[in-house]
Amino acid sequence: MNITQQKIAILVCTAAAVSTGFALPGGQAKLHRFSTTIEKERPQLNEETRRLIAVCRRNPSEANLAALRKQVALNYDKVVERKKAKLEELKRTARHVSKIQEMQEIVDEMVRNREKRIEQSIRRFTDPRLRPGSRNTEDGYLPVIGAARNVSIARTPVTNEEYSRFIKETGRKPPEGWHGGIMPAAEKRHPVVNVSYDDATAYCKWLSARDGNAVYRLPTEEEWEFAAGHMPKDADFNCGEKNGTTPVDAYAGTLAACGAIDMWGNCWEWTSTPVTSAGNAEPGKKLIAVKGGSWNSPRTSCRTEQKGEGRDPSSSFSDVGFRIIREN
Repeated sequence: MNITQQKIAILVCTAAAVSTGFALPGGQAKLHRFSTTIEKERPQLNEETRRLIAVCRRNPSEANLAALRKQVALNYDKVVERKKAKLEELKRTARHVSKIQEMQEIVDEMVRNREKRIEQSIRRFTDPRLRPGSRNTEDGYLPVIGAARNVSIARTPVTNEEYSRFIKETGRKPPEGWHGGIMPAAEKRHPVVNVSYDDATAYCKWLSARDGNAVYRLPTEEEWEFAAGHMPKDADFNCGEKNGTTPVDAYAGTLAACGAIDMWGNCWEWTSTPVTSAGNAEPGKKLIAVKGGSWNSPRTSCRTEQKGEGRDPSSSFSDVGFRIIREN
């Protein structure tokens, strides 16, 4: 195996780790200090799965894809069984019902979305953009592995500093909290919040017009999930620690699947996907899905797979910002 092949193998394993919860070779991940359902077992991607991924990348025939899908499904079901076993253990040993409820939600989500999660893994593994250097960026955008080939996502949420240029050029109403319409100087690298879905889409249209060669928009919920990948158990981010947002690069060591930062915690991020079921929504009211959790969210709400969190697109919130997609 040459150097390039070795790098691709590492990237493939990374994709597996973020999409199915498998760990990379080299030992167990550290246990996060805020984890409420600590799990020590993190199985590695096995050799047969790696082999099938390599075969499909060389020859993506229907037979090869079917074999890979069968293996990925087998791996996934083993993880589900492990989660179920952990749930039963918690039912016997947990001191608080919240720990049982948290694991029950994880198990239910994995069972409910089994086919979707397996298909997402297949799309990641077979995406030709999964290659050495795919998580590096010189222009602030990273390919969303598994999504359409022309789609990339911003490395960080839109910051106050970036949004202030939009305000100056368009005269749009500044976010609440900008006293006198002026951006807080100490928070220029914080994600802009108190912006509605309508504000965010207006920003994307303005950016598209300035560029002239690319289209900028909000991600769909699925594109956001592809970009983020599975939230590692030991991921460190702004959740339950700070009383407000932090700079977008405050936790730069915590990388999403695509290489982006600040995708979990700090602020919820608008998507373009309507919420199909939201517990507190008024009947018939249109809500838009937000993803990633925020500074004031429970850690479990920050999980990539968390569904059903929606906000009124005409309103703004102190814990909701946005990140943009670029289509070339």
